[in-house]
Amino acid sequence: MLKWAFIFLIVGLVLGALGFGGIGGAFVGIAKILFFIAIALFVIFLVLGLMAGKAVKDAID
Repeated sequence: MLKWAFIFLIVGLVLGALGFGGIGGAFVGIAKILFFIAIALFVIFLVLGLMAGKAVKDAID
């Protein structure tokens, strides 16, 4: 997902540099949304991984 956010950011910046500010801004906005979704998913999976790790450790002990 970060790959797509980076692609949208680059395309948006190129479009903005070429004078297509409206569509370039839309692409940058999409990149921002994708970035925050990726960060939220990272945090969720990090917490789930830590909880699962503790459960496995408790099951082994």
